[in-house]
Amino acid sequence: MKLDHVGLSVADLAAAEAWYTAAFGLRVELRLRVDPVDLDIVMLIHDEHGYRLELLHRPGGAHAEPAEHPAAEVLRHGFGHCAFGVPDVGLAYRHLLDLGAKPVMAPGPSPEPGVTMAYVADPEGNLLELVSAMGG
Repeated sequence: MKLDHVGLSVADLAAAEAWYTAAFGLRVELRLRVDPVDLDIVMLIHDEHGYRLELLHRPGGAHAEPAEHPAAEVLRHGFGHCAFGVPDVGLAYRHLLDLGAKPVMAPGPSPEPGVTMAYVADPEGNLLELVSAMGG
C-alpha cells in the first residue's frame, strides 16, 4: 500500500488552489462537485513526485484555531500537519513566506539526526513542515 493523497478542508477553495500550486509546483488533476452534500473538490498533483493534495470546500464549514507551535499541535489528537520534503529548507521557507505563509519555526536542525526542518502556516493557518537532509 502507499499513501494516495491528503485531504485538506479549506474556507476559500480558489485561494487555496492558487496558493498550493504556486507554493509547491502542484497542478490541478481534477475537479469534482458532490451536489448531495454541497461539496467542491480540487485534486492537486505534483507531476514529478506523484503526491496529491485534495482541497475540499463545503459552505458553512468552521476553521479550528491552529496551534501556535508544533509542540502544541500534538496535544490535539488527529492530523496535525503536513510535511513536504524539499531540497533546501531555507530557500523553501523564504519562498513560502513570500507567498503569504506565516513563520512558525525558522529553519534549524531537526531532532532526527542529519535533517533540517522548518514550519510555516499556510494563509488559512494550516501547519506545514519543511524537511531536507542537512545542508539543505
